[in-house]
Amino acid sequence: MFQVFGTQRMTGTIADFIVGNRWILCQLLFAVYMIVLTVMDIKWKKLSLAVLLLGAVFLAAGFLCGRDIHMIVLAAGAGVGIVFLIVSKVTEEAFGYGDSILILIMGGFLGFWNILSLLVAAFSAAALFSIFMLIRKKFHRKSAFPFVPFLTAAYIGGMIIGAY
Repeated sequence: MFQVFGTQRMTGTIADFIVGNRWILCQLLFAVYMIVLTVMDIKWKKLSLAVLLLGAVFLAAGFLCGRDIHMIVLAAGAGVGIVFLIVSKVTEEAFGYGDSILILIMGGFLGFWNILSLLVAAFSAAALFSIFMLIRKKFHRKSAFPFVPFLTAAYIGGMIIGAY
């Protein structure tokens, strides 16, 4: 009898912990998703559409994660990704479709203001990396490199400092 009571108490405590920290847990799961995409982007220089579309699960889960953010702000965040899809089309994929789809997913998960700040951080880090590589003569003006690692670093950095 005591064992059953103790198990229920522990189960209740775990459930309380999960419910109380569900946004942090969602963020951590999203970070793992981003790391998987980063490895894919570095290794194959392509993102699997199937893995990218798993991000839709995070969009749905975002509503269950206990965030107090208006639906319009989330939709506007996804709209930023749509703008990037247009950029990908216009530039004939100079900025890849996979990166744009990921920005759409991230925007829908984080919201408009958060995706904008994340993109500023990611593009700034990518610019610094490019400058460093140009100075070291490892890159030339037309060199290409994966962008998802910068999105991931910006996401995890923002998560650590509590930006979202």
